[in-house]
Formats: sequence, structure tokens, C-alpha cells
Amino acid sequence: MKVLLIAALAAAALSHAPMLHAQTNWKLATGYRAESFHTQNVMQFAKDVEQASAGALRIDVKPNNELFKLNEIRQAVQDGKAEAGETIMTSMVKEIPIAGADAIPFVVSSYEDAKRMWDLQRPLIDKHFAQRGLKALYAVPWPPQGLYAGAPVRSSADFRGTRMRTYNQSTIRIAEMLGATPVDVPMVEVNKALASGKMDNMITSAVTGVENQVWGQIRHYYEINAWFPKNIVFVNLKAFDALKPVVQQAVLKSAQEAEARGWALSRGVAADSTGELKARGMKVDRIPADFEAELKRMGEKFSREWVRSVGNEANNIFVPYYIQR
Repeated sequence: MKVLLIAALAAAALSHAPMLHAQTNWKLATGYRAESFHTQNVMQFAKDVEQASAGALRIDVKPNNELFKLNEIRQAVQDGKAEAGETIMTSMVKEIPIAGADAIPFVVSSYEDAKRMWDLQRPLIDKHFAQRGLKALYAVPWPPQGLYAGAPVRSSADFRGTRMRTYNQSTIRIAEMLGATPVDVPMVEVNKALASGKMDNMITSAVTGVENQVWGQIRHYYEINAWFPKNIVFVNLKAFDALKPVVQQAVLKSAQEAEARGWALSRGVAADSTGELKARGMKVDRIPADFEAELKRMGEKFSREWVRSVGNEANNIFVPYYIQR
């Protein structure tokens, strides 16, 4: 009788073993290449979550628009088609205008400024995400946007009569305010446009310049740090709430680590890319102080216009941001 009882208890334990070690599987969609430092950071985040949760949660990262296109990812996660995702915050501005704060030109000028901006922006993002059944985990900036020019730049007068590459409404406005003619040129066609004389200057990051090997056609790069656009990683709130508290804490702790690591990676990528431009013979410099002050005044104008377009909520970012400056 005792033997039968022990056998029955053992069978019951075995039948419940899968429940004790049940694993939850998430898919995380991102629009960026696997080689991108953002994607590498997301993949490390997924590994950290699996380790911190003792295997209770496994996150399968799907890069390069494999699951959804970049601009579709937020809605897909909101609809529960994927449990988590990463996208650039500016892709959400139609639904969540406050997400565009980090792309207002000439407001932030350093990683420290960008972090203060994110600290002020985060509570508002959290509020809007919660209303849509989403939860923000962390955000990481791209390297800052710099100025590429075919000839030396000393003031806004140097742009008059030139043609500037533009790719959104902000860059069109910048070109017009500087007296340049806006020219719509896809990044993959930049070298061709430079060679043919279709464009003379552009604003983009050192990383993008290296990826497109622009040094063959353009000689000057100015570290104007025009803006620091951020990527954000987020989850479906129902999927997060379904996790056990200890697993939720593993996700949040890993996200905090991923944010700190991602900002450091961004700094490193920016420095490495700028160094590569120098090594390729480009002249890397800062713009004169008078011109830098002029760009900052433009930034204040851009931010006032943005606050008017977004509404009072935007004051929760820019009023304390300028007071702390």
C-alpha cells in the first residue's frame, strides 16, 4: 500500500512538473537591421530577461521589419499581434503628438540635454501608452544629427543659394529659414545627388554618413547636434500584467539596464562614426559661436510653434526644460 501511495505521489508530481517550469514566449518586433546597435541592445535585453526570470519568459526578437513595418509596430503591439515592439518615437506623432518632442530641431545640444528631455517626456508617454493598452520599457537615442556641407560654413549666409537635402517638414523648414532651397533626396541617392550637383548640404548623423560613405563627395562635417531622435521599446499591457510579479520585476530591471547600456552604446557609436569621417579625410569641426546662438534661437521658435500645435500638455516638457537649462 505504501509503495502504491509513493508511486501515485510521484506520478502526480511529474504531471505537474511542466506547470512549475512553464515558459511564456513573447515576440518583439523591430524595424531595424540585426546589426544596428539598437537591435543588438534589444537582443541583450531579451537575454537578460530570460536569465533574470530563470527562463520563465523568453523574448524572440524579430528584426528588419520581419513581423511588421516600422510605422505599424506600435499599433500591432496595441492590438496584441505581437507582445512587444521597438520603433522610433517620431513614427507615433499622429496618434501621440507628445512623442515628437525629441525631434524638435536645435533644442537639445548634448546627451545630457537629451536625457533631461526624456525624463520630462517619459511621464506623458506613460500616460498615453496606458490609455492605449501599452507600457513603455525604455528609450535610447540615435547619435545626434550633424551638418554636412560641401564648403566651409561660418554663418547662415553661407546657405543662401545652396540646395539642402530634406526628408520631413522640419528639415524643409530649416532649409527655408537658412535661405537654402529644399531638395527631397532619399538617403540611398545622396552620393549621386552630390556628384550631379543636385544638393550641396544636409543634416543627418555621423553614423548615416559613414554607412553611405559620403566622404567621396562632401568634405565638411559640423557637430551641431541638431536633435537626438529616440527609439522606444514597449509591451502590450495585458501581456505584461499576465506575468507573475517576479517576472514583471525581471522585465523592468532588465529594461532599466538596457536603457543605461543603450545610451552608452549611442555615445560610443557617435564617437566611432565621427572618428571614421575624420579618418576618411573629412574636416570635422564645430560651427562658430554666433551661428550656434542663431540655431538655438531657431530652436526656441520651433519649440514655441510645436507647443502651440500640440497644446498645453507640451508645456509640461518645455517649460521645465528651459527653466533647468
